[in-house]
Amino acid sequence: MTRTRWAAAAVVLAGLLVGSAVPAQAATWSSTDKWGTWSNGGYTVRNNVWGSGVGPQTVWANSYSNWGVWANHPNTGGVKSYPHSARMVNRKLSALSRLSSSFDVARPGSGAYATAYDIWADNHAYEVMIWVNKQGPVGPIGGRETTVSVGGHTWDVHRGSNGSNQVFSFVRTGNTNAGTVDVLAVLRWIGARGWWGDVTVGDVQFGFEITSSSGGMDFRSNSFSITT
Repeated sequence: MTRTRWAAAAVVLAGLLVGSAVPAQAATWSSTDKWGTWSNGGYTVRNNVWGSGVGPQTVWANSYSNWGVWANHPNTGGVKSYPHSARMVNRKLSALSRLSSSFDVARPGSGAYATAYDIWADNHAYEVMIWVNKQGPVGPIGGRETTVSVGGHTWDVHRGSNGSNQVFSFVRTGNTNAGTVDVLAVLRWIGARGWWGDVTVGDVQFGFEITSSSGGMDFRSNSFSITT
């Protein structure tokens, strides 16, 4: 091959690589499967593409803490996916003396999504969502109950049902990409309101609830951990 032809071929190959739906970095694990999962360090990373009318999504991870997705979901209504990292707690609320979490994310400035914790209790009878940031036309389930400062942040609190379980949503009054949440304080606050009893705290998940990411967008967890 002549030098001219080699150079032209190199340009074409570079263009193909740039346009491909691949992780932004070489990862320890990746998957394009809707239900792709990977266990690491007592956590589980899940692609979790569960909605209807979805587009392609690739999850990648170097650890439970450092992971992300490339997603290209159409600009239509309805949640398409909730890629996340999760740790099972499986303890009664009264038995917990500490449950906190720290996070640091990088996210797109367009699309429609929320960066959120999803916490399940009493075998999915209750769902607690803690939104640390949101982008575009998205909103929580149920009506607004109050605004409260608890767990190190100030939230607008919503309460409702998705038809299968009770949902309590804590939407941060201002977006943040990094911080620490005293999750136990939030869960105890719900109990103090009489909204539930001494529930068993199950899976604590953290990730990106994506409604649309048309054209392909990158979401990344730089770091994430749960401490009990």
